[in-house]
Amino acid sequence: MDKSIIQLVDELSNDNVTVKVLKALDFVAPGEWSNLSGFENSIRVITGETDANVIKKISDRAASLYNDPEKGYQTAIKLYQTIDKADMAMATAALANKVGEKIAFLSFLSNITPKADVTQTVDLVLKIAIEIIAFCKINGIPQPNPQEFANALGSHYKNEALMRMVALVCIDGILPLGPDFLGKIHAIITNADTSAITQNPLFSTVSSSLPGSNPTDKLGFITQGFNAVQGWMGNLVSKTGVTPQSISSSLGNIIQFADDNLDFVAAFLDQTTNYYEHTGIQTVARKLILEAHTLVKAEIAAAPQPIQDSVSTPSPDNKYTAGQTIEVWDEDDEDWYQATIEKAEGKRFFVHYVGYGSSDDEWVEEENIRIRDRAASDANGYAIGDKVKVWDEDDEEWYGAIIGKNQGQQYFVHYIGYDSSYDEWVDLDEIC
Repeated sequence: MDKSIIQLVDELSNDNVTVKVLKALDFVAPGEWSNLSGFENSIRVITGETDANVIKKISDRAASLYNDPEKGYQTAIKLYQTIDKADMAMATAALANKVGEKIAFLSFLSNITPKADVTQTVDLVLKIAIEIIAFCKINGIPQPNPQEFANALGSHYKNEALMRMVALVCIDGILPLGPDFLGKIHAIITNADTSAITQNPLFSTVSSSLPGSNPTDKLGFITQGFNAVQGWMGNLVSKTGVTPQSISSSLGNIIQFADDNLDFVAAFLDQTTNYYEHTGIQTVARKLILEAHTLVKAEIAAAPQPIQDSVSTPSPDNKYTAGQTIEVWDEDDEDWYQATIEKAEGKRFFVHYVGYGSSDDEWVEEENIRIRDRAASDANGYAIGDKVKVWDEDDEEWYGAIIGKNQGQQYFVHYIGYDSSYDEWVDLDEIC
């Protein structure tokens, strides 16, 4: 299964190079960005809700909206991820080229890698194109529209979305290309020989996502996109007075470099940060949460009643009941997924997976569910009494077991349904 929006937000880093760089750029757009992570925390901050039941409903509705194929949320995330991964690869080439220019011994690199200014130009204009497409996807605009995006950029872009564009101007424009980055980009994309763009690996990577049936049409869309936003970028630079030196000064708190090495720094940042994906996930999450919140509040207003988890009579044969949060074993993925029990019938349970839409709800057997006491877990995440799956190399099969003892990286397990003669010590990498 693809990761849900809840997983994506929960996995966002709180303190890596990307986060440090974005915080360092706060001086360009003060107070616009805070590093929201954790999906439930994001719901609380964005909506102001504190009721756990309402928050759960918003979370479930947001997950369902994200999985709706008629919405563009998943597509937008994939676009942000694709451009960042391709960007990292191109940054390697640009960095190699800069090394070739600066160090005579390695000058041969300049002959086998793209010129850095061209590479940075392609990088920036393609990021703009992807931003336009993603914006239209998450806002339900049928066709990518550069002008409509430019209007929104000038009037409605805030928070993570605005910081992403600020970072684009600073990291992919001013820092590597200098104060006259707009003029340099315009000269390259209007050059009669457009092969520098259409034959660029980054262009090839995202080409299928660009409007147009041929490279000329796609290049036309890229040019329209840049033309639509270059006025906003120029105004941002004029209004804030941001320069290569002010950027380097702010970044100097986390990266040590000399002012004559700013092109190296720009390539390094492209290589080590994923600010497009990071803020893109936050942008999509914010849009989803706000949409889900509106829908949930409308439902509550239409049918005012206490919001509570579904309740059913506990089955006399087991300890699991409706409303409980559990983990379910997925044999295909060989992993446990968090879920909520919706119904209980004997030793069968109808579950809803946390962070996924109702289309993934299903019946599961008791042998494939468990409740974890994470507070009692050791450094490896396991506790005495935990139900686990143990891999049998000979049978090439997972068997259910209960942990009886632990000793460092080994666990003594009792196999469910087998007598104690099968009890044994197993290594950490054999259990899940």
